[in-house]
Amino acid sequence: MGVTALCVVCFFFLLIMNKELVISAQTSDVQIALLEDKQLVELHQENASRQYSVGDIFVGKVHKVMQGLNAAFIDVSGDKDGFIHYLDLGPQYYSVQKYLKQAMNGDAKMATLQDFKPESILEKTGNLSGVLSVGQLVLVQVAKEPISTKGPKLTGDISIAGHYIVLVPFSNKVSISQKIKSSEERVRLRRLMQSIRPQGFGVIVRTNAEGRSVSDLDNDLHQLMTYWAQMTDRLKHVASPQRVHAELSATSALIRDLITNDFDTIYCDNEAICDEVRNYLQQIAPDKVDIVRSYKLQEPIFDQMGVSRDIRKAFGKIVTIRSGIYLYVEHTEAMHVIDVNSGNHVKMGTGQEDTALQVNIESAKEIARQLRLRDMGGIVIVDFVDMLKAENRKKLYDVMCEEMAKDKARHTILPLSKFGLMQITRQRVRPVVEVDVQEKCPFCDGTGTIKSSLVVVDEIESNVKYLQNTQNNQKLTILTHPYVEAYLNKGWVKSIRRQWSKKYHTKLEIKPMEKFSLLEYRFLDSTGEEISM
Repeated sequence: MGVTALCVVCFFFLLIMNKELVISAQTSDVQIALLEDKQLVELHQENASRQYSVGDIFVGKVHKVMQGLNAAFIDVSGDKDGFIHYLDLGPQYYSVQKYLKQAMNGDAKMATLQDFKPESILEKTGNLSGVLSVGQLVLVQVAKEPISTKGPKLTGDISIAGHYIVLVPFSNKVSISQKIKSSEERVRLRRLMQSIRPQGFGVIVRTNAEGRSVSDLDNDLHQLMTYWAQMTDRLKHVASPQRVHAELSATSALIRDLITNDFDTIYCDNEAICDEVRNYLQQIAPDKVDIVRSYKLQEPIFDQMGVSRDIRKAFGKIVTIRSGIYLYVEHTEAMHVIDVNSGNHVKMGTGQEDTALQVNIESAKEIARQLRLRDMGGIVIVDFVDMLKAENRKKLYDVMCEEMAKDKARHTILPLSKFGLMQITRQRVRPVVEVDVQEKCPFCDGTGTIKSSLVVVDEIESNVKYLQNTQNNQKLTILTHPYVEAYLNKGWVKSIRRQWSKKYHTKLEIKPMEKFSLLEYRFLDSTGEEISM
């Protein structure tokens, strides 16, 4: 192979994003981490005691009608009543209620909606008190999980999601995902689904369906129809509020929504969940069954795969970026606020404007990752470093849009305001993922908290890089706790200290200080004077 061809091949492989799923299930809760190019971008947690999941379908009982809000509270057999607004009942509300009544009476035809005559469309300008009454049974679906003190948000628009399509009963419409750009493919999928969809059911074709064969889509549709028939059968025995269709487990639901041809590996440390994942993949993507790997080492899987370190560094009030930039992340009941700080970022370019642009662009990439990682929804306000030039503000906006395009959640991004603020709205269906990255201080018996010890080595290296780029010291002495000193000097020839000396072109000496706390460190210059950081 020639040099040119080899370069082309190497460049092609660099363009392919490496995607991995890491599942930790050593406790009753399941944690699922999505890695892209070995970097943590999404973290999902499945709580065994969780009562509601987005997509669950319930027969609920109207508990209270709020005329002033044009809404109602629905008992869905949980600790908190669900909330539904008149506009969320859906245009097919009367058809859904007719189906519910006939299915509860044991009408077997409801499993396929054969000969079902749809009712009239619900008017958008009506009043909920004229539609619902206290004690009435209604068929509803969870649209948003409980957040803070609020119960689940409900909808009357019933649908069942599959890997390639979403089944929409009481409709004849075929919709195609807007992310499928090819007009020929959109026409192909529309014609195909029109030919195989059952009477009385509409479908939404998901992005994963692009390029898939008719057999793949038909198998997915058949599975969804099976779920519908099972739900119809359960309705025969319903007399009080209860769940009649359960969404897949968080693991299977995540695989359903994320698995694509460019997925490389799924690691799992629980054999039962490994089998669950393989069985589900066998249904939706048989060619992907072999990517499931069972993890059996003694070291926790998140530690082995580097996920624990990423979690410690990415969560918390302050998020540090390797170049020295850091973000302040604040959560309130109404919104999330992110403040961008240049920190120890080394100035590049011809002036302050260029530096501000570089800081903002690098921050925008991390902010897009943070939104996915923490699953932050609602309103997000970002305070970027001020820039004077309109073309630079446009560049920043374009970068944010490009990075957020990787996010599957619906979102809207507004250009920078004259105050340097960017407003982002992001679909909010679950509570924000929160991870406590504080740990008890071993030197104060738990009376205070410090940043995670996993981060101290990275912080020291970041400061060495900063001092070299700004002061070009020929010799640096690092004073630190004996444990940290032993770790940095371990191996001598291949020690971290020697690696840093070679990387940053400076002579490094590390001295243990027994009086220092575990995470305390200081820098001395070649004359022995302390360097103020």
